[in-house]
Amino acid sequence: MNKTIIREGKINLGKWFIIDATDKNLGRLASETAKTLVGKYDPLYAPNINPKNIIVIINADKIKVTGNKKFDKFYYRHSGQVGGLTIETFNELQSRLPGRILEKAVKGMLPKGPLGRELFNNLKVYAGSSHPHEAQNPVALIL
Repeated sequence: MNKTIIREGKINLGKWFIIDATDKNLGRLASETAKTLVGKYDPLYAPNINPKNIIVIINADKIKVTGNKKFDKFYYRHSGQVGGLTIETFNELQSRLPGRILEKAVKGMLPKGPLGRELFNNLKVYAGSSHPHEAQNPVALIL
């Protein structure tokens, strides 16, 4: 008979990671980021536990996509008013808000519900190479 191990009460302070997004593919970077946020690399992984890993992504404005997605991929948002749908291409959104594309990709790969929303708060995305988290000594995550 198998026994289920439930990890409760174990205090985990989490780790800080930093990822340089220069010339990385959007989907591959987002999936590896989501796996690290959820903690799937951890031997004591449990799907209902927040491992409190925090990921800082720099150079989000230098991310790339393959094929013709720069012009064919659309991002939608709606104001809630009648006729309030706004459609932007990858290039338009990248020039307006460079980190938003990566945030949307990672958020879609996280679990849905309260745990996923809590995990998403542990993602910090910056367009340039500078960030205000130097004091935490983040470990470079090579993808």
